[in-house]
Amino acid sequence: MTEILERQSFESLAIGDTITGAPFHPTRETIRDFCEASLDYNPLHWDDDYMKGSFGKTSFGGIIMHGMTNFGILTKMLTDWLYPMGGVHRRLETRWKAPVKPGDAIVPTGTVTAKKETAKSRWAVIAVEIKNQHGATIAQGEAMAEFPPAR
Repeated sequence: MTEILERQSFESLAIGDTITGAPFHPTRETIRDFCEASLDYNPLHWDDDYMKGSFGKTSFGGIIMHGMTNFGILTKMLTDWLYPMGGVHRRLETRWKAPVKPGDAIVPTGTVTAKKETAKSRWAVIAVEIKNQHGATIAQGEAMAEFPPAR
């Protein structure tokens, strides 16, 4: 479950507020499920023989989780946080930094870095990141959320 901030409105959000999403523990089965759901059957994600040794200049040492699973984990964290406040997740840009393997434990987090009000809406910018059980950054980027205009 996403740790929801005690603040429950755009007005009370502060720069530096943090969000922590639900931990995710990828398995061979969850990786295979994503292959089926996304129709992405790249052998990086399911073929142990293909992944033996090195792949290009990088040695993964086994199958890896789809990078887009990170995107989904971040989206869930943002949606769980925004929905109770009436906010909507509008944009998410991420960079994959390291592979995730079956057996890893990854946790998404976010930090509010900016707030802005325009004539038509209100916006929050959130720095997002996923780290593994060793503290290594797996993915990082930025999200934008829109909140209903003040009445």
